[in-house]
Amino acid sequence: MNELFNQFGPKNPYQNMMKQFEDFKKNFKGDPQQKIQQMLNSGQITQQQYNAAVQKANMLKSIFGM
Repeated sequence: MNELFNQFGPKNPYQNMMKQFEDFKKNFKGDPQQKIQQMLNSGQITQQQYNAAVQKANMLKSIFGM
């Protein structure tokens, strides 16, 4: 087996993170913007938490070239 694959293949933490995201995306129902707005309105998340999540998402998008 390829040594590089053994080192970074299945043990790569990003691979697991991407799989979790794909699973989440497959199972998510509804409009994401509407869901976020409901969470903000109900107090489940704060505006600060939302802003921090947006910043992290943008960072990940740039890392993964999305």
